[in-house]
Amino acid sequence: MAKRDYYEVLGVDKSASAEEIKVAYKKMAIKYHPDRNPGDAEAEAKFKEAAEAYDILRDPDKRQRYDMYGHEGVSGASGFGGQGMDLNDIFSMFGDIINGGFGGGFGGFSGFGGFGGSRGGGKPTYKGQDQRLKVELNLDEIVNGTTKKFKLRKHVTCDHCHGSGAEDGKVTTCPTCKGNGYVIKTQQSFLGMMRTQSVCPECHGEGTVIKNKCQHCQGEGIVMGEDIVEVKFPAGLANDMVLNVPGKGGAGKHNGVNGDLQIIIKEKADDQLVRDGNNLIYNLVLPIPTAILGGNVEVPTVEGKAKIAISPGTQPGTTLRLRGKGIPEVQGYNKGVRGDEIINVNIYVPETLNKEEKEMVQKMAASDNFVPTDSIKEKICRKFKSFFE
Repeated sequence: MAKRDYYEVLGVDKSASAEEIKVAYKKMAIKYHPDRNPGDAEAEAKFKEAAEAYDILRDPDKRQRYDMYGHEGVSGASGFGGQGMDLNDIFSMFGDIINGGFGGGFGGFSGFGGFGGSRGGGKPTYKGQDQRLKVELNLDEIVNGTTKKFKLRKHVTCDHCHGSGAEDGKVTTCPTCKGNGYVIKTQQSFLGMMRTQSVCPECHGEGTVIKNKCQHCQGEGIVMGEDIVEVKFPAGLANDMVLNVPGKGGAGKHNGVNGDLQIIIKEKADDQLVRDGNNLIYNLVLPIPTAILGGNVEVPTVEGKAKIAISPGTQPGTTLRLRGKGIPEVQGYNKGVRGDEIINVNIYVPETLNKEEKEMVQKMAASDNFVPTDSIKEKICRKFKSFFE
């Protein structure tokens, strides 16, 4: 069955304010709450449907995506999609919103007897702060990859307490929640007896408390410090790419998970080679004698100098290609495949000539070989025209 429009589910207009959406959800939640409709599968389904709609429309980003793209735009964005959802998840997630936003008296949705009992107390795992860093790479480093070391100022694990946050390294079971990390209250409401579950206010969900806090980190388990981080840069990176290095960010509180290091790549322009995707472009300027007579010339590549042959009568706008002398695909995609180096040939015309040189040019000008034919004109014009198409 196709999902109903979320605004229709809550009975509000698309222009409804956040407060109007909240009030509408309250009415729907009260109307179809399982306590008021015991054993009514249809009411339970509508209760879940309203929770899913509210979860999307209460969040500005999710709501904007939904308004633009409908259900496809928020597919997977709600924690309440699909069949067989856990009602306790709804009660736990929205308990604080409902109790705080509806003026009390509603009893809360955090944990609910008769629908699977309490959720259990998953202990929180703190994640450290992500770090951001801009790194400039030259063309050689981009083509071949490189490894660099950086000194970062970030949160590190406290050496004194080894991350525990306790001066003596000892933590004790929280007396309020008995180590569960959450507390459960039962109270009377107009819907009947309601059981609410919330994060323990004393241990903040950890299940343990520190009696003697570490004096170095004030019980956090982390302090500001410096760390040397080694990062391997794969070949093929491009300007403004972001390289994510897991676990190289700040340390998490109480021996939690390290944050990530996000490196923004800045590509340093090369003096001779210009990047175009995975190809490299070199603008070769030939003297007139070489263009006329042909010969061998050297051109720069990322691997050093390369000698190429110039055919006699080479025209301006001619392009030559060195296969596999460009930039490789990043992260091994199409492994072994590299772009090319494309050489654009230009002809240098002298700006000044001495008397003897002028006489030589005048003699050449008298020859029919120095008068361009119609086919040559068309060939050259076609090449230059292609630059603007």
